[in-house]
Amino acid sequence: MISIQKFTFNPVRENTYVLFDETKECVIIDPGMYDGEEQNIISGFIMENKLKPTLLLNTHCHYDHVFGNKFVYDNWGLKPQFHKGELFVLQSIPGYVPQMGLRYELSPEPEVFLGETGSVKFGNSTLELIFAPGHSPAHLCFYAREDNFLIGGDVLFYNSIGRTDLPGGNHAQLINNIKNNLFTLPDDCAVYPGHGPATTIGFEKQHNPFLQ
Repeated sequence: MISIQKFTFNPVRENTYVLFDETKECVIIDPGMYDGEEQNIISGFIMENKLKPTLLLNTHCHYDHVFGNKFVYDNWGLKPQFHKGELFVLQSIPGYVPQMGLRYELSPEPEVFLGETGSVKFGNSTLELIFAPGHSPAHLCFYAREDNFLIGGDVLFYNSIGRTDLPGGNHAQLINNIKNNLFTLPDDCAVYPGHGPATTIGFEKQHNPFLQ
């Protein structure tokens, strides 16, 4: 069984997730740690629970989801894994983040890119890849079928959806991917998004104003 620990980090309140199972192997998804205090929070949690980070995953490469990539690499030797269609998004960050008044430590680039389908494994656990671009050009979600939850990044939120006005965004594509790729999951599937509170597939099918 996979345990989920959520942290909310950085000036735009991004959700960072640490997933681990009984083997104590863990995966860090969308590390948003921005400063030393936030870095200490996540490394403290990993040390206290005697976890062994084995994977660093990015749903997509907007700055708020990759602030901590370099910290994870420096501490646990993990390079990020994401879909190659996000690489130019990652590479563009140094060009715009300083103008926002924010610091950015350069993320390493992947040695392994993830596909549109397939899975990643850690410990005794498997996360299936669901390709759902629209908020960003090659966004992936991670579905734990046995535990019936989705790490959804910035695709689907409680009563909302990801913004589509950033480079590589596409509103029609996002709606299409939510309806065809996420709404086929069980209604009681928990959705852990990149911002805000968790929700379920069934709730969003019924109540999300963008998807009626």
